[in-house]
Amino acid sequence: MTLIARTRARAVETLSLDSPHNRNALSAALVGELADALTESGKDTGVRAIVLTHTGNTFSAGADLKDPPPPEALVALLRQIIELPKPVVARVTGHVRAGGLGLLAACDIAAAATDATFAFTEVRIGVAPAVISLPLLPRTNPRALARHYLTGERFDAAEAQATGLLTTCADDVDTALDPILEGLRRSAPDALAETKRLLTARVLEAFDRDAADLTALSARLFSSPQAREGMTAFLERRDPAWVV
Repeated sequence: MTLIARTRARAVETLSLDSPHNRNALSAALVGELADALTESGKDTGVRAIVLTHTGNTFSAGADLKDPPPPEALVALLRQIIELPKPVVARVTGHVRAGGLGLLAACDIAAAATDATFAFTEVRIGVAPAVISLPLLPRTNPRALARHYLTGERFDAAEAQATGLLTTCADDVDTALDPILEGLRRSAPDALAETKRLLTARVLEAFDRDAADLTALSARLFSSPQAREGMTAFLERRDPAWVV
């Protein structure tokens, strides 16, 4: 069963996370298949830009707790999106949680419907948004991000745009994306690649400096007693033991 649906229109390749049964959770299989699709699209001279979107009502619920990818695989996927020589545009019409927000931050442009919701839920299951911080910290408002990281609260698309997670939000996300995609179609491929390189240089510095430490932190936290309790509580639909 394929986990990534692919379509193309006027040189824009659309890759849809297509695992609605688990809210497009980032399983090892989905991460691997998305990486392969990005590689193929990146090499295809007929592709000018890539839209990353989803089926179902959730862009991504974050890591698949039943089949999580190794932290190294998620780091590699995020870096691949950032280093791809073609613009990657996120299109969100549903909810985004935890690791799914790392995908948004890795994309060059991100647009969402106004009724989309967002949350960094890691602290509520006993872990931290470690690996996804690599693209998030250089691209977002530090004060706003601190609140969202530390509380796990749900917030709306307007707040996501103010935080820097989104480029734009609108009632009709496709209408908002039309001029953006048209602009990319009118741009020279080599010029797009070099302009993207300018924009992502500082983000890649964070990967070079911090990826190893944050990967180790993620692995340590996911194997901790608190994480085991948090994940068990989540799967059992109850509060974890630390809630007061």
